[in-house]
Amino acid sequence: MSAQMGGWICSFFFLFCAASLPMLGKASLLQELGPQEYFSRLQAGRASLAFFSRNVSPSAQPFLEQIENSVEALQDYGISVVKVNCPKEDVSRYCGKENALRKAYLFRGNILLREFPTDALFDVNSIVANVLFALLFNEVKYVETMADLQNIENSLKGRSNMVFAYVPATGTAEHRAVMEAAFVYGTAHQFVLTTEAMLMKDPGSDDPDVSSAQLLFCHCQRALELAQPCRRTPMERPLTLLNIHRHLKLMGAPLVTEVAEDPEKVSTVHLQLGLPLVFILSQKETYEADRRTAEFVAWQLLGKAGVAILPRDAVDLNVLLRSNVALKTPDEGVPIKYLVLEDTDEVITLVEDKSKLEQIQEDEDEEEEDEKENDNQDIQDDQVVEAVSRDRKRELPLEQILTLTEETFPSAMLEPARVVVLFYASWEAVSLAVLRSYVEVSDHLKGTQGVLLSKVNCWDWPGVCTKENITQFPTIRIYKNGGRALTYNGMLGSEELASFIVLSQVSCPLKLATVEEAEGYLRGELPPELSSYHHASVLGVFSKATSVAREAFMEAGNILSGHVTLGMYFEDDALALSRKYAVSPPALLLARSRDGSVEGIALSKQSAQDIVQMIRYELLDTFPEITVQNLPHYLQLRRPFLIMFSNGDIGQTENEEMLKLAKRRPQQAFVTCWLNLKNTPVGHGILKAYFATLPSLPVLVWVNLHAGGQVFSFPPGQPITETNVLSWLEKLKAGLEIPSSTLSEADWKPPLPAYNFLQMMETTVPEFTLHPSFSHGEPREPQPPGSSEEKAPVGEEQPEEPGVTAEKGQSPGRDLRGTAPRLAGREKRHSEL
Repeated sequence: MSAQMGGWICSFFFLFCAASLPMLGKASLLQELGPQEYFSRLQAGRASLAFFSRNVSPSAQPFLEQIENSVEALQDYGISVVKVNCPKEDVSRYCGKENALRKAYLFRGNILLREFPTDALFDVNSIVANVLFALLFNEVKYVETMADLQNIENSLKGRSNMVFAYVPATGTAEHRAVMEAAFVYGTAHQFVLTTEAMLMKDPGSDDPDVSSAQLLFCHCQRALELAQPCRRTPMERPLTLLNIHRHLKLMGAPLVTEVAEDPEKVSTVHLQLGLPLVFILSQKETYEADRRTAEFVAWQLLGKAGVAILPRDAVDLNVLLRSNVALKTPDEGVPIKYLVLEDTDEVITLVEDKSKLEQIQEDEDEEEEDEKENDNQDIQDDQVVEAVSRDRKRELPLEQILTLTEETFPSAMLEPARVVVLFYASWEAVSLAVLRSYVEVSDHLKGTQGVLLSKVNCWDWPGVCTKENITQFPTIRIYKNGGRALTYNGMLGSEELASFIVLSQVSCPLKLATVEEAEGYLRGELPPELSSYHHASVLGVFSKATSVAREAFMEAGNILSGHVTLGMYFEDDALALSRKYAVSPPALLLARSRDGSVEGIALSKQSAQDIVQMIRYELLDTFPEITVQNLPHYLQLRRPFLIMFSNGDIGQTENEEMLKLAKRRPQQAFVTCWLNLKNTPVGHGILKAYFATLPSLPVLVWVNLHAGGQVFSFPPGQPITETNVLSWLEKLKAGLEIPSSTLSEADWKPPLPAYNFLQMMETTVPEFTLHPSFSHGEPREPQPPGSSEEKAPVGEEQPEEPGVTAEKGQSPGRDLRGTAPRLAGREKRHSEL
């Protein structure tokens, strides 16, 4: 606001206060002059209202009283009021005719501006309103038709704003208020007046329904195109001078206030005028979307509340970790309310319905009590939820992980580096547990060239996840230059995930050009990226005549990319290389890094899936220690388990005997393994399920989970040797042993059906339109009817304002995505959000 404008407002307050004081000595302010003296005193540029009379008749007495009452009000605007006493002999224009004596005359200098019939100046309001209306004929436009109004709007677009007022009749108190406001603000805004109710008609309504004076602030300065209408903000209070001033002050305030301090110390014009202030809590990665959300809310609440955007990292308040909106009321001493709201509709309702704030506060208090009461139930129901809940106040260092949004995801896919994306839901416990592992991976891979770690919160950005066909959380994918996405389907621990990311950097299979390269590959001479990863290496050897097997091996490599290290050699001397290891092409050479041995395996089956299964099996350890991480790999074999339980490392003798047993080729029909209860405490629960009372350790157990579920225990009095175990297995096969227990045949299924996450997101934010776009990675499946790919129904027309409407293809920011996680049933979340 300019200094000149500020001066006008100060003058306005002075004039308004002066007009409110008791009217003392009004008679002394009404000048009485003769005609010659009056016209000689007129000054250029000075306005005066004159009433000419000879003898005051009883019928003119009420008018004269109102003229006297208006003297001080008009004087505040520099307008003098004069009663001109005409001599009987005066036959001039103003004194000589009877009709002239029934009028009042408005002069500027010696120029007559307007004649007023005395019956039109019936009180102070009508006098001030009509006089100012005549003086401000350039500042205040009067319109009677919609075409006139539209022409004025078009002339103002991109330049200035318009104050459009409707009064049922001129000369009323409302008319006076509009004129007095135009006197102060007339050079800042274009004032337009009408007495035609039809001009206030709502385009969507058949009836104007205008029963009283109204005022609209038209934001024409923001309409940069001729076809774009001027957005209108109605003044919802009665049309008085003070309310108009208040409304124009609010319209002149910033649409969204930027805040970078403690919100308790923030003061804006809204709070000063008795309105609440809404804070939209933002985070750095999604600032642009949060800004659009704040602007959308600000337009909806314009004139009712102020809106500010508060970055989460600007203020160190623990309450910000679980809230996305804060409300500050103008009431002194009332603390700021920090809330968790679902969408912008709730924010608007919160401001317009004060009872809503009390209800939300009560609900959140009840939720906190429920969380305290249900802590033990959480532990019983879900150990993952319990673990996340106990650690939910710990901040996660996410600086090395890029947060992607609808706007930044497409450009990230064009990065030259391999982009690793964690798709997760901010309210879901497993997602948050994996997010911790993801942070550990980022620390482990810090400084690794060619790898970019990122994350997408699908609860905030459902459009991205729908386009990428993310149907379960969490999902981890690796993208490379917009090519086919590689989906991680292994264990979600940090070591396994880091290994997958590093291995995926190397071509799978890696094509070797010479025998020397092939021999070096088998000796462990791997690319630099794999220097810290000591995995068994598989080399496929093919002759020119085995093209079918070679193609199947390459397809298997695509499936196993990131999980194993594969090499391929198919030059002319491939036959000599394979004969060195006593196999004929097509064949696999398996080099184990542990003992440096190379084993030749013939490829009898030549489909990609058969090769994948063969490689996975051959890479398994001969006599493995079963852990939570590797158990799924062995369960996939769907074979019986011969498993030794021990409370620590098993003895050397037992280890040698069991290793002999495991290496016997005929015995590959079952998995020979062991479980250390010290390393894997869950083994205690397994033993309790197998036996009525816990046996002494070590104990050797045979169990077939996939056929009958019978559990047999090796006789405790016999030493565990290869011969004794083989003899015992023969008795089992002959049905001569009695099982210790039989496991239930009930399927191991989750207690509840899986969530349909995409449907949940669509239901939660029905106003969201998820726009189709080009995608990278895996091919998309067709979307079923009713999915979130369909456009949401149009419930109301959204105005398109510069700086408010998102770019083409983006949502308008009606939900509070990005500011904080929205809740489904008020779930617990991690403090990083």
